[in-house]
Order: sequence, then C-alpha cells, then structure tokens
Amino acid sequence: MTDVSTLSLDELKKLQKDVAKAIESFEERARKKALAEADAVVRQHGFTIDQLFGKAPKATRAAVAPKYANPSDPSQTWTGRGRKPRWIIAELESGKTLEDMSI
Repeated sequence: MTDVSTLSLDELKKLQKDVAKAIESFEERARKKALAEADAVVRQHGFTIDQLFGKAPKATRAAVAPKYANPSDPSQTWTGRGRKPRWIIAELESGKTLEDMSI
C-alpha cells in the first residue's frame, strides 16, 4: 500500500481519478454478474426478466395550458414558462402588463 502522505497534489488527484474509475468498473461488473445470475434463475422457470418485471413506463408530461394570449393575434399564446416570446416583450415595452394579456 502506498503512503499517500508523501504524494504531491497532482499525484493525489490522479490517484483519486484512478480509484473512481476502478470503483465504477467494479460496480458495473458486479451489476452485470447479478443481472446474468437473475436472468439464469428466471429462465429456469421459463420466463424472461421483462416478462416478470416489465419495462419502466415512459414518463409523460401533460401539456400546460396557456396563460397569456397576444391581443393582436389570439392564436399566439404563452404558458408563462420559459423564455418570453417577442410579442410579449413588445407588448410589455409598449406599456401593457401581463395581466392585460392573461387569458
């Protein structure tokens, strides 16, 4: 075992990176081994892992209802999230408030 108290900062940082890579590699090998063992047991019973556990459902996001509409063109809307559209910026600069454009 190396006496780390005699190492320079650069050597310690390199050692830290090497250890992190070694840990990651070890954990990946252990995960693959566990998965292979579980797969073997499941196959002995005539199933696959996907049949027993299924796949994780994909997360779906609900559409956000618009909060603001362009008074000049009501088809242009904004939910209030993200970057302000140009028409909102123009209306605000002309003296209107967000409340004036709320739906």
